[in-house]
Amino acid sequence: VASLFGTGPCFGWSANELMGWAQHGGGKDLYYELMHDRLKLDLVGFFSGPMPAQPLGWFKEEIKKSSQMSGLKYRTVGLAADVLQEMGMSVVQLPGGEIQPAMKSGLIDAAEFNNPTSDKDFGMQDVSKHYHLASFHQSQECFEIIYNKTLYERLSKEHQAILEYASEAASADMAWKAMERYSQDLVTLKEKHGVNVYRTPDSVMAEQLKAWDIVVKRISDSDPFFKKVIDSQMAWAKRHGAYALNNAPDYRGAYEHYFGKL
Repeated sequence: VASLFGTGPCFGWSANELMGWAQHGGGKDLYYELMHDRLKLDLVGFFSGPMPAQPLGWFKEEIKKSSQMSGLKYRTVGLAADVLQEMGMSVVQLPGGEIQPAMKSGLIDAAEFNNPTSDKDFGMQDVSKHYHLASFHQSQECFEIIYNKTLYERLSKEHQAILEYASEAASADMAWKAMERYSQDLVTLKEKHGVNVYRTPDSVMAEQLKAWDIVVKRISDSDPFFKKVIDSQMAWAKRHGAYALNNAPDYRGAYEHYFGKL
């Protein structure tokens, strides 16, 4: 259930919009219901650091259709592991520092971690030249900044507010830095290391959404609280998306007007 507050299914929203649901759409109440009533944790937390969608990752060849992924040993974590297993992949859950050596040795065939910067720093460009952007496996994710609840409640209201506002400031700064670093490091991967960068085909992402449907239904049928969170997210995403998606202009079209076809 905890994954729904960071790496759940995509209902047409981004990580920033996930945080909008958390802050103002009922998500925070559900978060504390999970943390305090169900898990009995002596913690308080603030959502922070909305991330861009995570790339599908690194493969031995360009992925043009979902059938190419079936049977591959693939590194991912969280609910995404269930989703990719539904698509026929053999999922291996590894910490970040072990991904590159595992792919180099053949322990895994393909992998994702998070973004062009971290992927470059881990040296993924040394074991693969086929990098696929765009995916629904972890398309909206954020961090949480947590504190000991007992100690937090001893603070004055003013100091509690300072911690909350500091988390919001850090959240914005992280998002802005990601814009600079991820785009620059993607250029480095392409131009310095000869990495082929592709956009994951829409047909593959459509299969991911179908796999998400299966995973969400299976867990919802056995966990009423999981379903409660999903229902809340879907209601908010449906209302917000009807505005946001219809209101957003064609940014890709504007980009290509000035800079050429992507």
